[in-house]
Parts: sequence; structure tokens; C-alpha cells
Amino acid sequence: MRAAIVAKLMYAVGKNPEVASQRDWFIATTLAVRDRIVDQWMASTRATYESKRKRVYYLSLEFLIGRLLVDALMETGLTEPVRQALDDLGVDLDQLRKIEPDAALGNGGLGRLAACFMESMATLQIAAHGYGIRYDHGLFRQVIKDGWQREYPENWLTFGNPWEFERPEVDYSVGFGGTVETVEVSEEITRHYWRPEETVDAIAFDTPVPGWRARHVNTLRLWSARAPDALRLDAFNQGDHVGALAARVRLEAISKVLYPSDATPAGLELRLRQEYFFVSASMQDIIRRHKQHHGELELLPEKVAIQLNDTHPAIAIAELMRVLIDLEDFGWDEAWEITKAVFSYTNHTLLPEALESWPVPLMERLLPRHMQIIYMINARHLDLVRSKGEHDGGVLSELSLIDESHGRRVRMGNLAFIGSHKINGVSALHSDLVQRTLFYQLNRFYPGRIVNKTNGITFRRWLFEANPGLTELLVDCCGSRVMDDPAALIDFEKYAGDAGVVDRFRAIRRAKKAELAGLIRRRLDVSVSPDALFDVQIKRIHEYKRQLLNILEIVALYDAIRANPGGNWVPRVKIFAGKAAASYHQAKLIIKLANDVARLVNRDPVVRRLLKVVFLPNYNVSLAEAIIPAADLSEQISTAGMEASGTGNMKLALNGALTIGTLDGANVEIKEHVGDDNIFIFGLTTEQVEERRRKGIDMSDVIAASPLLEEVLDAVGAGVYSPGEPGRFGDLVNSVRHHDYFMVAADFDAYYAAQRAVDARWQDTAAWWRSAIINTAHMGFFSSDRAIAEYATDIWGLPAPRMG
Repeated sequence: MRAAIVAKLMYAVGKNPEVASQRDWFIATTLAVRDRIVDQWMASTRATYESKRKRVYYLSLEFLIGRLLVDALMETGLTEPVRQALDDLGVDLDQLRKIEPDAALGNGGLGRLAACFMESMATLQIAAHGYGIRYDHGLFRQVIKDGWQREYPENWLTFGNPWEFERPEVDYSVGFGGTVETVEVSEEITRHYWRPEETVDAIAFDTPVPGWRARHVNTLRLWSARAPDALRLDAFNQGDHVGALAARVRLEAISKVLYPSDATPAGLELRLRQEYFFVSASMQDIIRRHKQHHGELELLPEKVAIQLNDTHPAIAIAELMRVLIDLEDFGWDEAWEITKAVFSYTNHTLLPEALESWPVPLMERLLPRHMQIIYMINARHLDLVRSKGEHDGGVLSELSLIDESHGRRVRMGNLAFIGSHKINGVSALHSDLVQRTLFYQLNRFYPGRIVNKTNGITFRRWLFEANPGLTELLVDCCGSRVMDDPAALIDFEKYAGDAGVVDRFRAIRRAKKAELAGLIRRRLDVSVSPDALFDVQIKRIHEYKRQLLNILEIVALYDAIRANPGGNWVPRVKIFAGKAAASYHQAKLIIKLANDVARLVNRDPVVRRLLKVVFLPNYNVSLAEAIIPAADLSEQISTAGMEASGTGNMKLALNGALTIGTLDGANVEIKEHVGDDNIFIFGLTTEQVEERRRKGIDMSDVIAASPLLEEVLDAVGAGVYSPGEPGRFGDLVNSVRHHDYFMVAADFDAYYAAQRAVDARWQDTAAWWRSAIINTAHMGFFSSDRAIAEYATDIWGLPAPRMG
């Protein structure tokens, strides 16, 4: 290994060891490790070709894969050989890993789930490809300036990406705009020919994805947009140097950033271009591979399963229909049966605004043939509904793929449902709500399509890699089987009352908290004690996730401590991290409030020993790996009925954090597994939230009955935390008082009481650590291996994978 690293340093990086920088050593080490993975990658690919088995294609706009070096070392079992080789060369692996940037290919849970699923598919030796976009700059790099979020480009590709292989020969043309020519072939047959107005090239970049112990390696193929013509030479020679590049810049913007703002017509169009771009390239690639190895497209359902990760890739349904009908001469009925059998769709949200819809004029201009196909799908779909006796105009309107209520828009969720043979929610509660609310009418006419597949996480990343100390303890207690079989974690429960094991667990947690305290001090210049309770809320900033509820409770706690500084208070560090969408004003205002509260609280000598508040900027996978093993309390406090599942809740509980949360998403199942005594549940249920909304979301009555909340809202609204701008948080306070759709006021008192129950448990050391061990022991169910095994048998039509 030492020789391999030095060889890469010399012949791939072009440096002598004597003058090599840390980055040079990082690249050389990565390339040496990558070689070992490529060997198995080639073997896995050959085996798949030879067996002619069914392949899974996972289409996702996000893949939040994080840093890959330590992940690859762990998967391949090369950590210690590489560490020793580098030690011999005078290089520290722990320092080297920090050189690698996080791949800016995702935002939150959707992208992290896709990454976990890719790793689990490789672990279970399922032949799979992931397809997405190779973003030059990802979402954005979050910087906090004077408490406000500022967005900057995430330049993760500045020094290249040593993990990927560019495939310039894998180059597909993707069209936009233009016209559709109709040709009458005969009285019965009409052909349509789409003539795009412009095209962009999709270039493939492949990253090998090894499974556990590298027994199988799959491929993550990401597409980069390239203009067919680098520049207009005539314009350049006439002196219009900027104009000569205009077309290239516009076309290549497709793969620049994740989720460009859709607040403008141009931004909205760019989002649709992105989605069709990666779908079209992926479908061309899938069909090419199928033809090459299996021949007839009639065999697609037997050899191909395509999973749509949310509605972003839903245009793939219309695209496959276009290919089969226009390019391959299939009849409509046969093409539709093939399409439905190939596609399945994962729904991730009940929020109407998150279920994509596109203006019909935009679709007709940008994808004219697809719009024709969608009209035909809709007409046949509504004919089927009518044939079953449904003629109510309101019901037909709800079932239609075209929303006529606020300007004509294409409902991509409805398209994904109708064009898939299976639709899954991502937690038991969420799947039930999908059936009862979101797709109630569609489920009536297409029964049996909706199934549940509770999300899971890969323990290799979120336990073995993120928390090696706890992993070693688990192996000592449960045996080496725990490294391969998450179900073996249950044996850890036997040690919940073992003083020696508890002491080791506490020491492991404290060491991680000390590391996180050091990171907080370096990044924020705030000192926190690792002996305090670390109370963590790390997730995308959104009103339904209710960071605001957490902040208001901090204000109440701060006031209570100041009123009685000698009380029996539990020292706490409140830790926030997460990004707000660039155009989401309320979410950005919540970040500002968190930072304004932190500034006042952290400077107050009365509470300095008892309460600290920190907001860590630019939340990503690497920061999560630092926070999660150090967390004592996991905040999962979304409005009941609005979080589809969550996966942060699973990662935190796996590492022994106790959950404070509502009966929402996978919290319900976590509660069932760990038991009522080992989780802090509070607040309105889904049904109670619905009932309160029917009654009205003006919370004047609730606030009047809660002097504590009234005092907090008065303080925030009066500018106590924004003395230079007293009205800064008026919108937030007004929303809680009079437009509390997210039930912040309604749940405040229950949340405050649950936090005091947390205090009481923390002060009972034996009880706290017993609950922590029970949480870790009962997380085996939440493995992404289990989730993928269920997808394989229940959705993709594969043989049951071998677990463990």
C-alpha cells in the first residue's frame, strides 16, 4: 500500500514525496484506494452482465454522499493498512481526511437517503445504478454574517474529484423546445416526430459505490451539461467575446447548482430543464444498455426497475412513453403497460408545495411532445375513472393530471402515481396519510399500489465510521456479528444496567462532546462544556420542522434561569444547524432569531454556566458526523402529520441520543421500538392538528391561557433580542399569534413540560444511560439494508437478498 501511494504521488500527481503537500498526499491515497475498488467494480459489472439479471435504476436529483475517503477505507477494510502506510511516510490519515471537500450533490434527507440506499444496494449485491446531476456548485455554501444566512457557491470541484471517472464517450443529446411533426402513416397509424429547437450534451461521470466489505460495487452516474458548440466563433472574431459564450453559459447552467431559485420565470424554467436533462440522459443510457444485453424492449419489465425518488424525475414516465411510441413503434397500450411495470415512485412529502407542478404553457414550450403525451395519459386515465362510475366534477378535477384551479399546471405527483405500479411512503404514519389524504381519490381507483417502506440509514457511515468508540463497545458486548447484522444490536440491551458498560458509554460520549466543543470554539469562538446536556436540532430550516418552537423555549428557559439563577438547572448547550432555501424569507428570519438569541444568551454572565446557544453554519454530512455522536437529546419536533419520515432521528437514536418529538414520521416507529419510557413524546397528534386547523389557526385563546408563552412572544416582538431593529421579528410573532398553521403556540406548553421531563431524566444518571443504551439496542430495524431488502422483493421484483 505504501508503494502504491508513492507511485500514485509520482505518476498521477506528478510530485516527489519531499515536496508533496497534504492535498497531494490526499489525491495519491485516494487514487491508490480507488484502484482496489475498481478491481471489484469490474468484477461486479462482469458478473451482472453474465447473469443477465434485473437491474435497479435509482433516479434522484440529490445524492448527498459526503466525504468518501474514510468511507471507502472502511468498506474495503483498508483503514489500518493505509494508516500504517501513511505513518511510514510521515503523513497523518486523520489530517488527510479533512482535506477532502463534501460532495455538494444534495441538500438534506432526500439526498442522504439516496446515498444510504446506494450503499445498501451494493452491500446486498443488487445490481444497481444511481442517476443524477453532477452539480458544479451544489446547493450553496452557507455563511452566517451578523446572524443572517448568506449564500455563496460551493466550490467542491475546484481541485477536481479523484473518485470519479469522466466518460466523454457516454454523450447523449437532450432536446428542448421546437415543434412536433405529425405524419399520417395510415388510417390507423399516426407518427409524431419531435424536432427540438436546441440541444445540450449530457456527459457521464461515474463514481464506484462499494458495499460493505467491498463484495460488490455499483455505479453512481452523474450527468454534466455541455454545449454542443463551445463558442460562436463568428461573434468572437467580431469582438463580441461575451456574446460568443452566451449560448454555452445558458445551456451549461443546467448542471451548475442544485435547486436554483424558482422565484422568477427563468429560474422555474431552469429547474424543469434540469429535471428533463438528467431524466432524458438516464433513460437513453438505460435503453442502450438494455438493448445491448437483452435486445427486445418488450423485456424491459423483466430486466429493468426504475425508482423515482420523489417527483423530480417523474417526467421519465412521459419520456419512456415517447421513446416507445415515437422511436420504437410500440402501440399505446403495450407501451403504457411496459411503462407502468418498470416505474415505481417514492413519495417524500405531504406538503402541497413540495409536490411539483409545472405551468402548462412552460411545458408546451419546453417539452411539446411530452405535453401531448401527458394530455393523452390524462384523457385515458379519466376515461377509466368514468367507466368505473365516477362522474362528479370535483372528484374528476382532483384526479386529473392537469390542475385547472390556479392557472393550468401539470401535477407531477399524479403523473408519478398513474405511471407507476407501486407508490411507497417512507414511514408507517406517512404511508397511511398518503392513502387517506394526499392520494385518497387515486387510491380508490388504483387500489393496492400504495405500500409502506420505512426509511433506513446505513450503519456503516452513521455508527462504524462516525462513532468508532461506540462500535468497539458494541462488538465487545454483542460480538463481531454486529458488524454485519444490525439485528445483533438487540443484545446490547442486556447491558443497560451494567455499570462498567455504562461508564464506557459515557466516556465515549464525553470524548465526542469534547471534540464537538473544540469544533464549536474554532468556528464560532464560543466555549461550551462537554459536561452539559447537548440538545441538538440539525435539519433543513423550515416552518414545519419548528426550529421556531425550539427557540421560543430557549427564551422561556433563559428567562426562568435569570429569575432564579440558583435553581437546580441542568446545564444545556442548544445546537442548531441547517440551511434555509435562498428565497424562503421566514426560514431565514428564524436563523436570524436563533443567532440573535444566541448572542444575548451567550454573553449573559448570569446564565453562562447553564445555557449556551450555537448555530453551526454550512450543515453537511461531515458536520453531521461530528454532531450526531456527541448529541444527548435529539429534537424531532415537526408538526404532527407533516414530516414524512426523517432519518436524522434514526442516526441520533442509533448513537444513543434520546428523542424529544411529536408523533410524526418515523418517530412513531422509533417509539414502538424503544418503548414509551425511553423517548419524550409531546404535542398534538395528526388528528388533533387537523381538528385545530378546522377550528381556526388564530391562537389568541391558546396564548391567553399560557402566561409563559405570552411573555416570550412579547419579548421577541418588542425587540428584546433585536434592540437595533425592534420590529425585526414582528412577522414571526404575528404568525404564531394569528396564523399558526404549524401549531407552534398550540404545542408550546407541552414542549416546555417535555423539556423539564428531560431535565429530570438527565439528573437521574442511571435512568438516562439506561435509556441511551436501549435506544441504540433497538435501532436495528432502521437499517437501510432492511429497507432495500423490502424494496427488492415488494417493489422491484427481485429475489430476496441475503441479509447480514
